Amino acid sequence: MFDGKAGLREKESNGLSDQEKKAIVFLAGFMGSGKSTIGPILANTLGYEFVDLDTLIEQREHEKIGKIFSDKGENYFRSVERALVTELSQRPRIVVSLGGGTIVHQPTLDVVKQQGILIYLKADAEQIYRRLRPKGDRPLLRTPEGVLMDDEQLKTRINELLSQRSAFYEQAHIIMHTDDKKIGLTIDTLVHKLRGCLEE
Repeated sequence: MFDGKAGLREKESNGLSDQEKKAIVFLAGFMGSGKSTIGPILANTLGYEFVDLDTLIEQREHEKIGKIFSDKGENYFRSVERALVTELSQRPRIVVSLGGGTIVHQPTLDVVKQQGILIYLKADAEQIYRRLRPKGDRPLLRTPEGVLMDDEQLKTRINELLSQRSAFYEQAHIIMHTDDKKIGLTIDTLVHKLRGCLEE
């Protein structure tokens, strides 16, 4: 549930007003939760800019996400994420689609929660499995040898990651279940919640 008072009342030294912070929307959730689909539509409905964090990282690094992981490691990738999240948190009227593991590091999560409104798009493990099964480009869904996981390995991996990340995801200001929900209904509900927040 959204708590419009928690973490959003204090004005930080970066110069953004409380209202400007409420006009920075971060979308979090596991791979396949709908961030890349819902994000642009939500931004368009609100009249905001949309940024996909993974796409921005690839543009800045001139490499695909999988290549960055394999060549420079996850720690390097997460440091790039943190820097870009901090940069984006200074731009009001924006919807940012975060990577699946972006907020699993508490310092990054703290920036997101303090500087904007965090929405968790929540999907169950089976729904995520169905959405991810056709995809082979996600580095965390491959074995250490780089081989695409089989069905059982993939299901196990999804459950493991969801278990590890749920405590971070659940700190969101708004939690939106996306299982078998029409996108239009999801957008309408999110816009209603966000506009209610902006009017506070």
